[in-house]
Amino acid sequence: MSAFDSSAVLALLGLILVLILKIKVLMAEASKQQSPPGPKPLPVIGNLHILNLKRPYETMLELSKKYGPVYSIQMGPRKVVVLSGYETVKDALINYGNQFGERSRVPIFERLFDGKGIAFAHGETWKTMRRFSLTTLRNLGMGKRIIEDTIIEECQHLIQNFESHKGKPFEIKKVLNASVANVIVSVLLGQRFDYQDPQFLRLLNLIGENVKLIGNPGIVLFNMFPILGFLLRSHKTVLRNRDELFSFIRMTFLEHCYNLDKNDPRSLIDAFLLRQQEENDTSANYFNEENLLALVSNLFAAGTETTASTLRWGIILMMRYPEVQKMVCDEIIKVVGSAQPRIEHRTQMPYTDAVIHEIQRVANILPMGLPHETTTDVLFKNYYIPKGTEVITLLTSVLRDQTQWETPEAFNPTHFLSSEGRFVKKEAFMPFSVGRRMCAGEPLAKMELFLFFTSLMQKFTFQPPPGVSHLDLDLTPDIGFTIQPRPHKICALPRALAL
Repeated sequence: MSAFDSSAVLALLGLILVLILKIKVLMAEASKQQSPPGPKPLPVIGNLHILNLKRPYETMLELSKKYGPVYSIQMGPRKVVVLSGYETVKDALINYGNQFGERSRVPIFERLFDGKGIAFAHGETWKTMRRFSLTTLRNLGMGKRIIEDTIIEECQHLIQNFESHKGKPFEIKKVLNASVANVIVSVLLGQRFDYQDPQFLRLLNLIGENVKLIGNPGIVLFNMFPILGFLLRSHKTVLRNRDELFSFIRMTFLEHCYNLDKNDPRSLIDAFLLRQQEENDTSANYFNEENLLALVSNLFAAGTETTASTLRWGIILMMRYPEVQKMVCDEIIKVVGSAQPRIEHRTQMPYTDAVIHEIQRVANILPMGLPHETTTDVLFKNYYIPKGTEVITLLTSVLRDQTQWETPEAFNPTHFLSSEGRFVKKEAFMPFSVGRRMCAGEPLAKMELFLFFTSLMQKFTFQPPPGVSHLDLDLTPDIGFTIQPRPHKICALPRALAL
């Protein structure tokens, strides 16, 4: 063979080798780019035809059984990835926290807050507002004795209201919302409102109506097809309510401006205004009026609706399971007698603590969590998820994961108890989510739930109205962005009368 032939063969072999390597690289890239499976979408509407618009989380839970813990669903023109089950959600939010750490740009929340505040903020705005909020809430006593005293004072007002009904049936939603709201209002504004204050009740109605409407099928459709906003009226009501709430916050903001004491900030608004003065000359000014309005409204709504709804579920579940209610009351009386329950007593009340945790698990207040968004292209569980993809962490699938809970569909406080009756923490208990975007108000909410629940259980036995069996109580949730119980009338019998 000539030198020319040898060179040609070597060149050909080299070319073949390069092509093989190139094919292998392309195959590896292709395997990396495997998208999560999911139901076949239809043109334009995507998977709208299979989605339960009133309770989309139920459809998503069913789809996870078919397609696995990582799958995609087409919400109109937008592809959304759904993460389901404890192991998958935990892995994403803890081990891939940065990659899944952005808040998705959902049309209704973008219209409401324009990326400002804390709950639906993006990038540096979110980081700055979260850092400020956590520091300020701690400085104002969150998790400390000072806020505990505020909650206990509010518990006494609520107990007096319950006592005024003298054991007769009454509806608890408004007064419970008002009582819980007063705790966060004391932090935000440095004051409390009377339960009958018309302006206060109006604010609570605005927030309540928006929480309900945002979970309405009309808003779900608006989020898929915002271009159809002129046909869908719900979002216009939501925006009008937002404007009225912002108007109130602006008026309060002006009052605080006039009465601001630099040496004694008494509320979150005071602290914000001081930072605004300090950073007035900086180029990246995050302490502006838009962020203040969004931040206060975010904390007001989050600090009211979720905790109040959980407490309402708690009272309804105690009526539904009177044997559990009796054991809670017995433990409270054994530990504190007629004294005021305090946070320090929680470790001495393992059964009551377990009941509160189980109420939160079953209540499942935010079944889909708040939507996340990928900050980069990410390879997760061998699936390729592009940057900017909306990701739903299906918290309901975690709180009812059959691998983590013995009886996931049943109300069972022993989920949180050892065989010796000690309280047991469960990693799959994540009603506040986990990771970078977990609820900033979790310590306050936990304190409120324990103090409100034990204070009420100490004073009252809760029963359905006369003629209604505890077995007939309807535990079907109402429709809304959060899972709330439907309106129920209750009887709060003073303990002495109940005995």
